[in-house]
Amino acid sequence: MTANSQTPAQPPIASKWDDAVAAKMSEPELLLYRSNLLGSDLRVTNFGGGNTSAKVTMRDHLTGEDVQVLWVKGSGGDLGSIKLDGFSTLYMDKLNALKKRYRGLEHEDEMVDYLPHCTFNLNPRAASIDTPLHAYIPKAHVDHMHPDAIIAIAACADSKRLTEVIFGGQLGWLPWQRPGYDLGLKLEALATSQPNLKGIILEGHGLFTWGDTAKSCYEITLDMIRLAEQWLNENIKQPVFGGVKTVTLPAEQRAAIAAKLMPALRGRISADERKLGDFNDSAEVLQFVGSNDLVKLAALGTSCPDHFLRTKIRPLVLDFDPSNPDVDAVLAGLDTALEAYRADYRAYHERCKRPTSPAVRDANPIIYLIPGVGMLSFAKDKATARIAGEFYINAINVMRGANGVDKYVGLPEQEAFDIEYWLLEEAKLQRMPKPKSLAGRVALVTGGAGGIGQAVARQLLQEGACVMLTDIDAAALEEAKANLLKVGGKDAIATVQGNITSESEVEAVLTATALRFGGLDILVSNAGIASAAPLEDTTLEIWQRNQDILVTGYFLVGRGAFRLMKQQKIGGAMVFVASKNGLVASAGASAYCTAKAAEIHLARCIALEGAAVGVRVNVVNPDAVIRGSRIWDGKWKEERAASNKIDSDNIEEFYRQRSMLKLSVLPEDIAEAVYFLASDKSGKSTGNVLNVDAGNAAAFTR
Repeated sequence: MTANSQTPAQPPIASKWDDAVAAKMSEPELLLYRSNLLGSDLRVTNFGGGNTSAKVTMRDHLTGEDVQVLWVKGSGGDLGSIKLDGFSTLYMDKLNALKKRYRGLEHEDEMVDYLPHCTFNLNPRAASIDTPLHAYIPKAHVDHMHPDAIIAIAACADSKRLTEVIFGGQLGWLPWQRPGYDLGLKLEALATSQPNLKGIILEGHGLFTWGDTAKSCYEITLDMIRLAEQWLNENIKQPVFGGVKTVTLPAEQRAAIAAKLMPALRGRISADERKLGDFNDSAEVLQFVGSNDLVKLAALGTSCPDHFLRTKIRPLVLDFDPSNPDVDAVLAGLDTALEAYRADYRAYHERCKRPTSPAVRDANPIIYLIPGVGMLSFAKDKATARIAGEFYINAINVMRGANGVDKYVGLPEQEAFDIEYWLLEEAKLQRMPKPKSLAGRVALVTGGAGGIGQAVARQLLQEGACVMLTDIDAAALEEAKANLLKVGGKDAIATVQGNITSESEVEAVLTATALRFGGLDILVSNAGIASAAPLEDTTLEIWQRNQDILVTGYFLVGRGAFRLMKQQKIGGAMVFVASKNGLVASAGASAYCTAKAAEIHLARCIALEGAAVGVRVNVVNPDAVIRGSRIWDGKWKEERAASNKIDSDNIEEFYRQRSMLKLSVLPEDIAEAVYFLASDKSGKSTGNVLNVDAGNAAAFTR
């Protein structure tokens, strides 16, 4: 065990502007360039947060005249990865004309409905509610960022005075107000009345900066952030967060505790929608969760709207003492802790709701803080869970800075509610696309580096699942991951090397899966070998190797997955990839056929016990999947060719002609069958066998 250490100092934010690159760009391209640079550093703005804009002179397609057009980041999207089509374009003269339509604060939201009428060049990108905040600042280039250092100042009780002290009149200050049309008019008034300002701090929210060129705007933004960071570093009081209260456990122990807690939590919060988890034990998190001020500051909630929209207004702090790490006691108290949090959240909704407010949403926590261990975050998909955790780290940084130089102030509860349950936010949620069929599901695929394993993983990823691939071949596993990253992205695909014949390695694979994604919903047991030899030439070694991998290995993985699924209490699905040889004996392959038959019967046995806890177990029986198969690239191909007295080059044609349908069976065909049995499409099927063999009468199930 170790005491909490100070978080590592980071180098000052540096300009990445390249004049040679910028010289070749148009004004819209310069806006894109600036936006991508700003979004590339999470110290400048958080993922999906912030806005940039430029007022550009362009030719009107209808009149042929030059007009001023506002290019501004559209609704949704991320500055670090935005493309030109991510910007809305609006006529400035029409935006200015909207001032005559404005009827006051009580009619704020109706102004958003006018924005589509201002669209330039039929641009389909929807304008965001922040559009007026950019439009009415009388400068050509405007940045709106959420840097931790600036928000720390904005979230201080004495924010206005500190803004003057730190920036010496370079930045103005406005009190907290929900983003919208009226705030745009206030920004215009302050920027116009004080033309020497370089920007404005919004209390509890963030930073606006501007410039006459894209480059000057970018560099002014960085200058203000650096100035804030420097001042905070020089003036922050020690010890941070009231000093160290608890020890920090070693990294391996932290991971083990998180892996044990995550499935239990996931099962309890996934009744209406399956959740995926993320574990973070970065230095910033560990310093906060081990501090004296943890409970007090966590209860205050976050300040910046971008933060609490991702994290809820406050986290759940789990009652855990790392000096006496009793995980079982935490597990025993989860139901009580979660119900108390839900009750508090529902009471918050009841206190703050308006006559038009949407009904209360999922009342479960998103962020879970564990003293001495770290932070868990859960959301509807892995990326959202990870990003929620990153946003809470932003909030931690804000609390560190604000409480270190003054007094941290969270957003008032009613203001927080009015943003969380804003009708415009609700409309955005309602426009979200329907989730894919396996959204929120976690799958583990053994033998993941092979042709069938990769095809199965690809199919599951395409249907929205997160996939952990495991294989004994580390090099092949990395190659498979590289192939699948193009399908699912870095959040949805992970790998862990493992030998399924080793009990300890199987447990390590399952622990890695729980730690990475929060639990397990789908097991695809696909690891395999193939061997052929006449009975009298079948050695005990060959026999035992088949039994070890195809029977013992499937038992170990199946047992471990069953325990994990049972702990979650939300059901699950197992699919064993067996073989036609499990139903039909083949001469010269007794070890393989016997092991495959045992594998099928094992699946049926697990299905009997799994039904009571909602765990379905089914079998896919392939036959002669030659293309893309690592098994058929080796000795098995030669052995089966010799057994059938044909040339090995003709093996695929031989099996195709042997089938009733005269078709080749491909890895993608097996993947389709696995997906069907793993998904809710087969929700009332268990203990079944599905042959994918292009037709083999001897293998008909009876």
